[in-house]
Amino acid sequence: MGIKEKRAHYKEEFRREILNAARELFIKEGCEKFSMRKFADKIGYSPTTIYLYFKNKDELLLAICEEVSEEFLTNLRHIRASQSNPLDALRQALLDFIDFGFENPNEYKVFFFTRLNVYSAPKEFMEKKSMRRDSYLEFRAIVEDCVEAGKLRRMDIDILTQVFAISIHGLLSMTIYNISFPWAERQVLSVALVDGLLRGYRT
Repeated sequence: MGIKEKRAHYKEEFRREILNAARELFIKEGCEKFSMRKFADKIGYSPTTIYLYFKNKDELLLAICEEVSEEFLTNLRHIRASQSNPLDALRQALLDFIDFGFENPNEYKVFFFTRLNVYSAPKEFMEKKSMRRDSYLEFRAIVEDCVEAGKLRRMDIDILTQVFAISIHGLLSMTIYNISFPWAERQVLSVALVDGLLRGYRT
């Protein structure tokens, strides 16, 4: 490995170290309490060093959100390719997403309820390439597969896709934030919600 390759390898390793540590701090303290100076102190580097890689906390959070979205995208592509029945693929995709929220509630709060607008304005979101946009489009494609196969009623595909997304976000936000309520067993709730949604939009 030459000098340039070693330097590039070191930069990538250090960037990975920054992202891993930042992800942990975002999850632990939330976006509002996160500061670049506090973060730099935590990992033992000067803020100036961090700024060489990420110019502010929005850019740092964006990089973390993009990594999570890439994980979602990879999983969605695997589900779509491995399931012969598109309705089974949609059911698995919905249940997997709910499982992620149940198993990683603090991460879910950071990635989906942050007040920072780290992506484009809504009207520009679909025009700018991002992993979050691509993961939405892949999920949308799974829903569209169901419609084209005659498994779900034919209607505006974005409205149908967003109804599914909003419904599972509602389940997750209520059970994660409203912890004083005696909710039913979470897996029972998730299966009942997903199966009810699918039955409601069947042809």
